[in-house]
Amino acid sequence: MGRYIFRRLLSLIPVLLGVSIIVFFLVRLIPGSALQMYLGTQVEATPEQMEELRRIFGEDRPVPVLYVEWLGRLLRGDLGYSLRTGREVLPDILQRLPLSIELTFYALFLSLIIGIPLGILSALKHDPVTDVSIRITGLLGLSLPQFWLASLMVIAFSGFRGWIPMGNYVGLFKAPLDNLRMLFFPSLAIGIGLAAVIMRYTRNSMLEVLQMDYIRTAQAKGLAKRIVIVRHALRNAILPVITVAGFNTGYLLGGAIVIEEVFALPGMGRLALYAIYQRDYSLIQGIVLVIATLFVLVNLVTDLIYAAVDPRIRLETRES
Repeated sequence: MGRYIFRRLLSLIPVLLGVSIIVFFLVRLIPGSALQMYLGTQVEATPEQMEELRRIFGEDRPVPVLYVEWLGRLLRGDLGYSLRTGREVLPDILQRLPLSIELTFYALFLSLIIGIPLGILSALKHDPVTDVSIRITGLLGLSLPQFWLASLMVIAFSGFRGWIPMGNYVGLFKAPLDNLRMLFFPSLAIGIGLAAVIMRYTRNSMLEVLQMDYIRTAQAKGLAKRIVIVRHALRNAILPVITVAGFNTGYLLGGAIVIEEVFALPGMGRLALYAIYQRDYSLIQGIVLVIATLFVLVNLVTDLIYAAVDPRIRLETRES
């Protein structure tokens, strides 16, 4: 298992290298110049002055040269300086990152406690009304856009004092209950789509497992239905759900970008939007690299959880 983890960590290097190349070149294709955004609309600069500014900020050299220089600084742990604030990029990202991570995992938790029970209920209930109702609810969850649902929540529940942050965010360690209450609706807006996906995977996997011979054997032995469902059926049916949940955790982190703006949450997603508006190249590149790193690490943790649940995976890992 140690060798497996080491190999997966090594695979992080080419992934991040590829992400850094794509992001570095793509952000420079965004319409508008970073220097023009820096100067604003009230300042008119002559071509000679613009050329001098390009030289000062190092934008007069070819993009591949700029990338190599940036990559060299990145290997030393330096993500660069923000063009707008002049501050280092890494401290600003680390300051906003805890909120985005908390929002992501809170959304994952809500999607699991909603999706798994509904999926089990849909698989066990042979009543067409219950089954069809749950499936239609899941279809609606997949169809509703996150930003539309978040905006609707702000309009509908803005009267719930303390439930919609809108600039009044409180940190987790400062006031835990207030923090969790403020993040309930943002997390629900992000996680409702994943809850629908988990519900469908749980339902399909449970239906398949319930037809297995060992389930019929357990029932023939006279075991209680609850024990058969929880101890035998659910443990095997949950494997595809773990894969789906882990794979989508990275997408939840990406979906937090829009939701943080709707609810005015001071997270990394909102910081990324402002960086894109202002063409702050160093800040955009740093945020995307952090998100890509978290995405790969979450997938690694998912594989480890998968191996802990299924002994066959552990055996295959030892043999490899």
